[in-house]
Amino acid sequence: MLITTQDEFADHHITATLGLVRGNTIRARHVGKDILAGLRNLVGGEITEYTKMLAESREQAIDRMVAAATRLGADGIVCVRLTTSAVMQGAAELLAYGTAVKLRNK
Repeated sequence: MLITTQDEFADHHITATLGLVRGNTIRARHVGKDILAGLRNLVGGEITEYTKMLAESREQAIDRMVAAATRLGADGIVCVRLTTSAVMQGAAELLAYGTAVKLRNK
């Protein structure tokens, strides 16, 4: 599956637009990680616990978006975007979305 944030691929023609596809995940913070993050906040530096959690969330949301595109018979996804929003205190949604398309080599 080809994926891009652009509205087209340089080496492919879009032959059909199949529609919006999306994938999301909602993650809650972990008390143990919050304690470590709080300590790290005192001394400064990257909060690796949150970096890892967000990276995993992005991958899961993208994987779910790709699965939705695959179900439509897509070859690619254009105009991919990622967004996040608070769901409740201590939990956030990460959403990946784009347009599923059929492709042909140029």
